[in-house]
Amino acid sequence: MSEIAENLARVKSRVQDAAKNAGRSIDEVSLMVVSKTWPAETVQEVAEAGQVLFGENRLQEGEEKIPQLGDHLEWHFIGALQRNKVRKVLPLFQVIHSISSMKLARFVDRVAGELGLKPRVYCEVNLGEEENKHGFTVTELLDHASEIQEMKNLHWEGVMCIPPQAETPAEARPWFRRLREVRDELVDRTGQSLPGLSMGMSSDFEVAIDEGSTIVRVGSAIFGKRQMRKGNRVE
Repeated sequence: MSEIAENLARVKSRVQDAAKNAGRSIDEVSLMVVSKTWPAETVQEVAEAGQVLFGENRLQEGEEKIPQLGDHLEWHFIGALQRNKVRKVLPLFQVIHSISSMKLARFVDRVAGELGLKPRVYCEVNLGEEENKHGFTVTELLDHASEIQEMKNLHWEGVMCIPPQAETPAEARPWFRRLREVRDELVDRTGQSLPGLSMGMSSDFEVAIDEGSTIVRVGSAIFGKRQMRKGNRVE
C-alpha cells in the first residue's frame, strides 16, 4: 500500500471514530479529499484506493483533472466562485459549497436554468464577519432564506463555513456549533430540510464532526504538504 493510500485509510478511520464518539452513524459523515495543486496522476492514486468524493478550489484545475479521472467520481467546487466562471463550473461540478451572496445565488440559479442543470449548493456563512472572507452574514442569510428556497434551479442542501483562524481545534468548536445553530434556525424559518453542514478540515475535522458536520474537507492529512505553484507550474 502506498503512503497516500495509508494516509487515506488512516483519515477514514479517524472520521469513523469521531462519528462513533459523537453517537452518530458513520454514514452521516462524508470525507471530501481536497485535491487542489495535486496533479491528476496523484489524485488517481487516491481514487484507486477507493475515494470517490473530491473537492477543488479552482476552475482551471478542475478543467485539467476531471476529464482525466473518470465519470464515477463526485466533484465539489469549494473555492470562491466568480460570476464569470459559473457557466464553466456548473457542468463540471455536481455540488457548489460557496454560494456567498444573493447576487451570486440569483446568477447561478439563472445560468443553471439556461444549462438545464440543478446543482446541489451550500450557502457560505461568514460567521466571524471577517473582511477578508466571502459569505453571507447570519442576518443576511436568514433574511433571504425564503428566496433561496424558492429558486427553481438550485437544490439548497445546507450551509458551509470556514471559521476564523484558531490555534487549537477546541477554539474552533464554538464556530462549528454556531453554524449548526444557524442551520437549525434556517430550517425553522423555511420548513425546508437542510441536512448539509460543510465544516471541518485537516486540523479540526474531528471537533467539527462532534458538532454535527456532515462533510469534512481534508487534503494535507492525505497528500502531505501542499505543492506550491509559480504561475502555472507546480513545484
